[in-house]
Amino acid sequence: MTNQELSLKILELVGGKENVTAATNCMTRLRVNLKDYAKADIEGLKATEGVLQVIEMDNLHIVLGPGKAKKVTDLFKADAGVAEGGMSTEANWQDNKAAMKAGQKQGKVKTALKAVGDIFVPLIPGVIAAGICSGLATLITQANPGYAEVKWLFILHQFLTMINTAFMGSITAWAGYRAAEKFGATPILGGMLGAITAMANINTISQQVGGIFWVAEGADALNAVLRAGRGGVLAVIFGVLLMAKVEKWVRSKMPDSLDIVVSPLVIMFVCVIPYVFVIMPITGLISNGLVSIVGAVCMSESVFVRMIAGFLGSFLFLPLVAMGMHHGLVALYSVQLAELGFVTLYPALAMAGAGQVGAAIAIWLKAKKTGNKRMMSVIGGALPAGVLGVGEPLIYGVTLPMGKPFITAGLGAGFGGMFCMIFKVAATTWGPSGILALPIMTAGGTNPAMQVACYGIGLVISYIMGFIFTNFSLKAEEVANA
Repeated sequence: MTNQELSLKILELVGGKENVTAATNCMTRLRVNLKDYAKADIEGLKATEGVLQVIEMDNLHIVLGPGKAKKVTDLFKADAGVAEGGMSTEANWQDNKAAMKAGQKQGKVKTALKAVGDIFVPLIPGVIAAGICSGLATLITQANPGYAEVKWLFILHQFLTMINTAFMGSITAWAGYRAAEKFGATPILGGMLGAITAMANINTISQQVGGIFWVAEGADALNAVLRAGRGGVLAVIFGVLLMAKVEKWVRSKMPDSLDIVVSPLVIMFVCVIPYVFVIMPITGLISNGLVSIVGAVCMSESVFVRMIAGFLGSFLFLPLVAMGMHHGLVALYSVQLAELGFVTLYPALAMAGAGQVGAAIAIWLKAKKTGNKRMMSVIGGALPAGVLGVGEPLIYGVTLPMGKPFITAGLGAGFGGMFCMIFKVAATTWGPSGILALPIMTAGGTNPAMQVACYGIGLVISYIMGFIFTNFSLKAEEVANA
């Protein structure tokens, strides 16, 4: 079945274009908002060639796998006549309102996590590219301290650094743009507010204000309540949320003839003052608290504390992925990256996918022994993606439907997570996992090459332990009937 045929088949099974209000994608899923979820043929979707799994949440998550999800989503949006994350252009406003209300029927925590995920998921390709380039640049400096004297190596290092800075140097602006799209504000104004976060003018303002925001005369800027970068993406999310409300009010009062010229100026001026003087300092304190808590655990001097944190983090990460809630962690990653320059929790959590790989290999061998060619085919198609760090095809196609391997894979991953925590492995960013994450594991306490090696050993441990737990707990007849 071609991607176009799959798109049309999915559209048919979800109730046709008149039942679709919005469509978007993440790394492996087509996410569809429907007017009436009762019209969707869930079992038919699950049985469709090319569909790995279907998850019913606040919207419909159709798991298609890496790469394929993006291609099918683009076709689906065209076939259904919907925009990215928006309402149907062919539906009336009453239907759109009803669809929006239906999507809001969920807990406050889950809503908040989903909002964060919706903001950051489209940024993941940039995160991955920037992080890998940063890691490779670090390895060059460590492997050859005199790299600047080797012209081609120096030029390569400059390109790698440039690509990393293009994203990470403007991450608050990117986050502001996406937050504005999510909250209904003008995207470019959200990007501007996000860009303000990192501007050096903030330090000048803080110094001029004096004792209110500056700790003491001549004190280190990093100790200031208000400074450039304070609050990071957390400040941006709250700032743009305020902007969306202000913009709605301003535009409702502004005459049409003045709107295009006056409204953007009024919106920015009204928002930037409380953003700089209130939101940035408050979210800065929250960010510091989050970083301190995570750091106290992940970088604890107690090996035992780190071991427990690594095991539990790796083990519990899979359920978060299964529920589509793992993207809520990106705010924490972003805060750590802004405050520390590296991410401590992510390397251990990345072991979760490796545990899946080990479990899948054990199941494949039992499937071969029992003659379950269908299961062998499913695993064969999903395993390469799992090794590269995309675990969802294995989760929804193999381990989760079978039940027990979902748990044993998590147990196996826990041991890899413990190992990474013992050696304080830290990453230059988040996003890639599996073997694709090797270049970003260069930010820990020892030399970068050792950090990469420790991460690689953690993967191997997770493969082996995931295999062992699954192999000894799963009976041959369970695989034969899967």
